[in-house]
Order: sequence, then C-alpha cells, then structure tokens
Amino acid sequence: MIELLTANTPNGKKISIMLEEIKFDFKVTKININKNEQFKPKFKKISPFSKIPVIIDHSNNLSIFESGAILIYLGEKSGKFYNKDERIVINQWLMGQVGYVGPMLGQHHQFHHYNPGKSEFGENRYFKISERIYKELDERLAISNFLTGKNYSIADIATFPWIARHEWHDIGLKKFKHLSRWYKEISKRDAVIKGYDLLKKGEEIPKV
Repeated sequence: MIELLTANTPNGKKISIMLEEIKFDFKVTKININKNEQFKPKFKKISPFSKIPVIIDHSNNLSIFESGAILIYLGEKSGKFYNKDERIVINQWLMGQVGYVGPMLGQHHQFHHYNPGKSEFGENRYFKISERIYKELDERLAISNFLTGKNYSIADIATFPWIARHEWHDIGLKKFKHLSRWYKEISKRDAVIKGYDLLKKGEEIPKV
C-alpha cells in the first residue's frame, strides 16, 4: 500500500496520476497547506523542505519526498513509464519539468492568478517566461509524439498537471498546435482522468 501525503496541486496530481497509471493500491492523506500543516514536525520529518507530495511505501516502510524522485521510484518499482533504454532522455525532460517548467509556471500563478496588480514587474516577467515554456514544449512536440519520444513516460506525467492549469495562465493553449494535441491525447487516458480528481470530488480536466 502506498500512502500519498499531498495537497490538491499540480505536483500532487503528478503522483496520483502515476499511481492510477501503474494500478498500485494507494490512499491519499490530505495535507492542508493553507493551514501550514506542511510545517508540522511530523511532516517535516519525512519532508525536510516542508513540501508536498510525499509517499510512504508501507510494504517496506520507506518514505520519499520530491515529486521527481517519487516518479522515478514508482517507475522503477512498477517497471512502467520509465523505460531503461530511454532513461537518459526521460531524466532530462523530467528534470526540466521539476527545475524549470513547474517553478516558473508556479511563479506565474502567484503573480498573475493569486496576486494580480501587486507587481507589474513580476507579472510581466513570469508571463513572458510561461509563454516561452509553452513555445518550447510546442517545438519539442512538433517532432516528438511525447516529450521523450514515441512513448508516454513519467516526464509527460510530471508536465501534464501544470499545463492543465492553462486557464490560469491566459496564454492561450489553442495557439500551440502540438502542445494542444499532446494535452488532448493525455486528457483522454482513464488513469489521468482518475488521478486528476485527486480528492475524488468530481474535478474534471480543463478542456483546450
């Protein structure tokens, strides 16, 4: 049994989608980040940076923090979506997501969605970076079915929930033909539909 300790965020959805894809039994333990539960000593013990998500694999009493590390662990454990022959490419696109795509889109959320009007510099900076991310992903997907090639991988699973907030970004996903194609294709996967609804409240994936 895998226990997923998380909030309903793109980083949390990465892991619930992966768990649905590999068909592992799991339960969700909600961490209320609006009430600073991530800073409680019990949680900090398994997440040194007080970040969600974390998993606990109760089959071997192992806890893992950082979403990229969790995806690698689950890919290795299940033997799915982390092909041994493609790991150099997968790791590059996965690290690009955790170190660039997620953090930059996250800053765009803070300035553009949550706190509009507080910093013109911040809004302009992260809008431009986010727009560039869309363009870069679109360029990659113009020559590749998925981010790492012909096969769906943990890099796609990591990136998808961030693009699923495209309505927050106000960039216009429809303008990016190849990124839109990728997004629509992944949106139809049963495991993605189930995993996106992290808290089982009927949350649906936004349309293009």
